[in-house]
Amino acid sequence: MTGFFRGPITGSKFFAIFASFFIVIIAVNIVMATSAIETFPGLVVKNSYVASQSFDRDRAAQEALGWTVDATVDGDHIEIAITNVNGSAVEPATVVATFGRPTTTRDDQVLDLTFDGSVFRGPIDYEPGQWRLWITATADDGTEFKQELQVHIRG
Repeated sequence: MTGFFRGPITGSKFFAIFASFFIVIIAVNIVMATSAIETFPGLVVKNSYVASQSFDRDRAAQEALGWTVDATVDGDHIEIAITNVNGSAVEPATVVATFGRPTTTRDDQVLDLTFDGSVFRGPIDYEPGQWRLWITATADDGTEFKQELQVHIRG
């Protein structure tokens, strides 16, 4: 043993032990805070108050479309089916889809989709785990449709 750990606990030894506990706690907090900030995917909206002013109107317009979205992963492709209340396939004026992890934007992929008459299909690169699919589509009348789907891929 070294000389520091021998003998009675004096004021300077107690201070060194006490201070080292706080140094460890502060270091761990800095590491955790840095990790949280680096993996934060960002804001959903710039101003939540402004977004809330049209939320009910936008939701009612989206629900009036009667669209439902279903996504399935088939090998290295994803198939996204958008159907109306009758179950018929819908081809919106525009479709933008992003496939990524729920907690980070590092793996986000903006999908290159093609419509084959019944489903949108596009290549994806993925590993097993929890994924999210964000879809924004615009109807022919200009109504915006947004949906987020959870996709769990087993390994």
